[in-house]
Amino acid sequence: MVIQGITGRYYLTTSEERARYLLRAAAAMRRRKHEFSAWMVFEVGKSWAEADADTAEAIDFLEYYARQMVHLADSSAALRPFPGEQLQLMYLPLGVAAVIPPWNFACAIMTGMTSAALVSGNAVVVKPAEDAATVAYKVCELFWEQGLPPGVLNFVVSNPGSLAGRVMVDHPQTRLIAFTGSKNVGLEIYERAAKLHPSQKWLKRSILEMGGKDAVLVDETADLEAAAAGIVASAFGFQGQKCSAGSRAIIARPIYEHLAERVVARAEQLSVGATDGGPQIYMGPVINPRAVDKIMGYIGLGRQHHTLLLGGNFIETDTNGYFIQPTIFGEVPGDAPIAQEEIFGPVLALVPAGDFDEMLAIANSTDYGLTGALYSRDRSRLEHARRAFQVGNLYFNRKSTGAVVGVHPFGGFNLSGTDSKAGGPDYLLLFTQAKSIAEAL
Repeated sequence: MVIQGITGRYYLTTSEERARYLLRAAAAMRRRKHEFSAWMVFEVGKSWAEADADTAEAIDFLEYYARQMVHLADSSAALRPFPGEQLQLMYLPLGVAAVIPPWNFACAIMTGMTSAALVSGNAVVVKPAEDAATVAYKVCELFWEQGLPPGVLNFVVSNPGSLAGRVMVDHPQTRLIAFTGSKNVGLEIYERAAKLHPSQKWLKRSILEMGGKDAVLVDETADLEAAAAGIVASAFGFQGQKCSAGSRAIIARPIYEHLAERVVARAEQLSVGATDGGPQIYMGPVINPRAVDKIMGYIGLGRQHHTLLLGGNFIETDTNGYFIQPTIFGEVPGDAPIAQEEIFGPVLALVPAGDFDEMLAIANSTDYGLTGALYSRDRSRLEHARRAFQVGNLYFNRKSTGAVVGVHPFGGFNLSGTDSKAGGPDYLLLFTQAKSIAEAL
């Protein structure tokens, strides 16, 4: 395997050398920030505000992981001294990393996973989502322009249904797989990576982020205007196509009607249209016809069983895009499919609940555990939720989306993934293997 030979040479570079590649890439991306944002507006239909935030997050990943790698290179100080021995703790590369990023954060997540693998000393094979291949290629091109040695970063593009991803995961020289995407694909990767192939003498490491069915809880002590604003932003930012999207609002029964009115009134004001029309557009198209079919299927299910409060229709336009109205269903039981399953579209379920314990029970009743938010002025409830709300990222009195690199390490519980905290101080450890060395004096 040619990449394996290249890995051996790149393996010997220092942490500082590899960090400089990332810092140069960050500076170059900052100079070309609007170019990367424009590609996301064009290719995946992000609004200008969402695209700008995506590019900014990518730059943050590059700079943060560069600093973290330099910090990890000097880990021996964390060891307890031992008489008569000189001690060293090293974090070494694993080898070849398969990186499979999603289309929804086409620049940020692609950059974050790839840069983490590279700065840790691994060779990388990137296979992007088909719907965001151009943005992914532009990121790779940026790395190559910074002088990254040939063959260290490799780009593979495939058609839907291609076996390329399976080949990458199964290959005996693959040491780790970093994936962000759907639960079903993530579980398949997890299963395939566990199998030992001929000539393979290591266990493959899986770093998986697999979505969520995230809830925003609002109790009777909350600021209802702030809660309504947070619910709408969580549910409908980037058309709900975020793993952190707050697609459920679990609301205390005494305030349910008042808050539902506020949420609907705010959602009615959202502008929908082609995002290349300018920054005034809040919601653009969903990603492709398959997404339309899935989302409209859930909307049809909601129409059959629940109260439609807003939207529910596909928007016919003269532009080439797949536009769906922001859609809200009311009086949705906590165990209903639209309150349990990830829709990945602009669909919000309003779920009434009794006491606070019931609100938490409903929130924790899905297979997922990625993000969650709680609006409350009751300090005892906030403190209780710290441990009882089973999510990897918990937010109090703010929306469930918008994790910041180095501030809100991101990754979830349960079937949301391996709780690999992207943008956190321990993330790079997942891309390395630790070696302890003791020399007698």
